[in-house]
Amino acid sequence: MAPIGAIVSTMISRRSLLLAPVAAFWARLVGAQSAAPGKMLLAMHQNTTRAAGFRGSMEGWSRAGIRYVELGAPQLSAFLESNTLPAARRLLSDLNLIPVSAAVVLQDIWLPGPARAESLEAWRRGCEQMANLGLQKVYSPSVTNRRLTPDDFAATPQSIYEAGEIAAEFDLTAMIEFTRTSTHLATLTSSLEMIRAAGHSNVRPMIDFFHFWSGLSKFEDLDLLEPGELAHAHFQDLREGPRELINNDSRLIPGDGIAPVVRILRKLAEKQYTGALSVELFRSEFVQGDPYAVASEIRPKCESVMREAGVL
Repeated sequence: MAPIGAIVSTMISRRSLLLAPVAAFWARLVGAQSAAPGKMLLAMHQNTTRAAGFRGSMEGWSRAGIRYVELGAPQLSAFLESNTLPAARRLLSDLNLIPVSAAVVLQDIWLPGPARAESLEAWRRGCEQMANLGLQKVYSPSVTNRRLTPDDFAATPQSIYEAGEIAAEFDLTAMIEFTRTSTHLATLTSSLEMIRAAGHSNVRPMIDFFHFWSGLSKFEDLDLLEPGELAHAHFQDLREGPRELINNDSRLIPGDGIAPVVRILRKLAEKQYTGALSVELFRSEFVQGDPYAVASEIRPKCESVMREAGVL
């Protein structure tokens, strides 16, 4: 029989070999979720090809040369029905994909309401899952559509702070996505006001080009951002047409619409944003399309816009 010391040494060596790919994955994640100064990262949001599921989207995007991805809780949950979290992490690693953010869509997460207690528990579970996948950022949009009162807005900073405390437990940055149709946080200005009033270091603003340009925000509102304050961005263009008819089908690939995407990118660079530009589209030809074909169409158009703006 081999000496105990030799057996232990062999076990440690084998364990090191088994853990090496995982260690490499985590090491790659740590410094890869931000670009060089003045630059940004092109990413794909899982909503864009969500019909293909978690694995299908990731495999297709990787073949198309995409490196950065944004995860969706529904797609991940469906994958986990027959797989494990380590399997999801291994898939990302094998495909050389870096997750830069994740969506956890919940009612009443940013203000008091009937769904808040349940949503906070779901937020905690989502934060734990995403942290285990190596993410540093997670967001939830403002999806409130009920009629609110001044008291609701007065209570919002505390609600934001509580959600930030949960994110902080997992070393995550929580981000609020304002949405154009929300009765709560529908503009960049209101989002910034409430985040700053909450005063939690783990809560930061993000911007969705579609909600920003088609809603009540103005280009000049970007000047309200402090340098380095913006945490994340969703990257889309906007179809021409009456504002009253705008819906998710109005989202286009950057460069294909009427939004001043180059001008916005240059302003974000001026504000020292170096994070991801995550392409989130909802048109059926993308959602139901082949992820490889969709990403192959999106990538060169986005890179052309980014190159014109000087952020690629």
